[in-house]
Amino acid sequence: MLVATTRGRSANPGEMFTGERGLSPAFADITVSIPPDNVRKVGEVAWPKKLPPNPATDFAVLRSADLTAEAAKGWLSASVRKSPDRSVLVFIHGFNNRFEDSVFRFAQIANDARTDSVPILVTWPSRGSTFAYGYDRESTNYTRNALETLFQYLGRDPEIEEVSILAHSMGNWLALEALRQMAIRNDGLPPKFKNIMLAAPDVDVDVFRSQIADMGKQHPQFTLFVSQDDRALAVSRRVWGSVARLGSIDPEKAPYKEELAANNITVIDLTKVKSGDKLNHGKFAESPEIVQLIGARISDGQALTDSRVGFGDSIVAVTTGAAAVAGTAAGLAIAAPVAVVDQNTRDNYTNQVGQLGLPAEGGKAGRSTVDCNARKDASANICNR
Repeated sequence: MLVATTRGRSANPGEMFTGERGLSPAFADITVSIPPDNVRKVGEVAWPKKLPPNPATDFAVLRSADLTAEAAKGWLSASVRKSPDRSVLVFIHGFNNRFEDSVFRFAQIANDARTDSVPILVTWPSRGSTFAYGYDRESTNYTRNALETLFQYLGRDPEIEEVSILAHSMGNWLALEALRQMAIRNDGLPPKFKNIMLAAPDVDVDVFRSQIADMGKQHPQFTLFVSQDDRALAVSRRVWGSVARLGSIDPEKAPYKEELAANNITVIDLTKVKSGDKLNHGKFAESPEIVQLIGARISDGQALTDSRVGFGDSIVAVTTGAAAVAGTAAGLAIAAPVAVVDQNTRDNYTNQVGQLGLPAEGGKAGRSTVDCNARKDASANICNR
């Protein structure tokens, strides 16, 4: 996949990008190996349990290389020429995603959707902490111009015939704002922008109404994935003044039904779909039927994270009132294993303590001595580092 990001580069050899903001957009070429279907269920990310990962059973990064902007253009051009329909799929992740989360989740989606489109991951600066909702939200605004620049390039490139966009959770705000800017600047969006898929959008319904209007009458085909039992968006709604979030509306009720029909927006209601995501916020990626439907939507149009939330995070989210659980891909660092006994809560706890500026156990803000001592296998290397 081609990675385009506004994240800062990491000084840690075990990761490429951090959750902090870079001074300028950066690019990378990443190859992910995915185990066969008889080992892994469709919709599932098979996270490595130790290092090195076993490609026969785990997702594994086989190659990662930094690219200049010119090299990224060359990569894209060569890849599009190999695509049967000369199409690209742009994925924009949601709140509370570390870099490695977005890489593995997008690899899973692109693979399970069975699409031939060239995969482009847009990853913006998210600190991967439930306490960083405000920072993450401002990071989407920070990334807005860079994403529009990418969209403008895709629109101008004559080799690219079709563009599909899949955004999740808070990533929808970023996607819609960049598209809105582009439409205003260009007096509309390019016809090659065929499909815009909005999965569990953490977007104010009133704001969405104005964004669509600004794009003009000839906007792309929008597909909206909603779920009325989305617990993450229920929290977000309380944070944003009890205004409905687009991803949790009842599409059969007024005024939504009439407005969606007037704008020719296709709605897929996932309320009754079961998933392994306790927050019901990542159904679009976890359900085999839905992720394959996304692939079909992309193909037809050439004429979409579960949560890294431990038990402790669920309590934190409710008691702080933060829209904290609004869409992260469950995971681990590309170069780190999964530790034992609800490691997600332990990792997030130390991150959250650091966000508050308080010392974790061991006297440092951030990773604690207890946290490191609890880790097993190769994760000790991460702590020692």
